[in-house]
Formats: sequence, structure tokens, C-alpha cells
Amino acid sequence: MKPLCIIVGFGTGVGLGIARAFGQAGFQLGLIARNPSKYTGALQSLLEAGIDATFEAADVSNEKSLTDAISRLQQSSTAEVLIYNVVSPTYGKPTSLDAEQVVQDFRANVVGALVAAKAVVPSMKTQEHGSILFTGGGWAHYPWDEASSISIGKAGLRSLTFTLSQELSNTNVRVGMVSIMGQVAPDTPFDPDKIGAVFLKMHNQSKDEYQTEILFKGG
Repeated sequence: MKPLCIIVGFGTGVGLGIARAFGQAGFQLGLIARNPSKYTGALQSLLEAGIDATFEAADVSNEKSLTDAISRLQQSSTAEVLIYNVVSPTYGKPTSLDAEQVVQDFRANVVGALVAAKAVVPSMKTQEHGSILFTGGGWAHYPWDEASSISIGKAGLRSLTFTLSQELSNTNVRVGMVSIMGQVAPDTPFDPDKIGAVFLKMHNQSKDEYQTEILFKGG
């Protein structure tokens, strides 16, 4: 049976690049999106390339919805890789933001990542290997006032990555983040397929060379 890679927050950008990279490397894919019907074309392209992929719908800001979707994907096999590739794209300067919107963004950008990780950690510990990888961004390092909620979210996600990595350091479950330090666009140094290759490289890194965060500055 092929190893399972679960991608939370699948889309036609970075999510599709990650899916292609892991699918071509021999993984079966479990894809989670709020509205899978939006991505039937992307799913078909994966299937036509000989990649095994299935979809589950979930609201990442709802703990039960996300946990149930991951549980369904793991009914026949345990995830070897979990990738959380979600961003709630609310723009605006800090004082222009609605307080409840910031809370909702944080649920999607950070809390959902923790919920997803907790859904796979027990089984990864049992099988004594696994990777939990998050999509980070440059705004965690260089916050921008016009994207203050996203900057807060990516900074929180980065802290979650490092603290979860510390907690699991005595296990064979590895936690990491690929921080994209530029604007994602096809046929540029920040092409989604190039980013997907970095995620796969991170999963395959040996224990001696493993780093918790890779700053991807284009390839």
C-alpha cells in the first residue's frame, strides 16, 4: 500500500504543487478543502497523472469538522505526512480589523494546524515515524501592517511549529515549516511545483541534516 500524505488546505496554488510532488514520489493523497467541488479540475489532473487522490470536505476553523475529515482519510492507512497549507487572507491595518474577524482568522491560520497535528500524532507515534509540515510565510519574519492578521497568524504558526517540534523531539515524528519568502506564481522562482519539491525534500531529510524551518527564497 502506498504511504498516505494528507494535505489540509488544498487549492490550485501551493496545495497543488505539494500534491504533485508527493504524488509523483509514490504517495497516495488525502486532500481536504472547504469546498472540494471547486477543485474537480485539479483533482482530475492528478488522477490523469496516475496519482491516487481522494477528497474530504472540512471547515478548518471547526475542530470536529477537521478531525472527522482526517479520521475518514485514515480509515485504511495511517498518515505518514500531514501538511497544513491554510491561510485566512484578511487584509487590513491593525486598527481597521474587526476583533471577531481576527479571532476567526487565528482559528484557521493557527488553531486548525494544532487540531490537525493532534489528529495524527498518536498514530505517527505508534508507527514510529511521520512528518508534520506547515506552510509558513515571510510575514512571520517581516510583518506588514496592510496584512496584519495574516502576519499575526503566520507568526503564531511559526511558534506552534517550533514548540511542537520541541515536544516531539524525543520521538520519530518530525515537525517542520517551509516559509515562502516571496509571492507565489507559476513560472517564477516561487512556482508552486518548486515549493512542493521543497516540502518533499524536507520530509526526506536525514535526521542529521533536518532543520525545523526552511526559508524558501525562490528556486
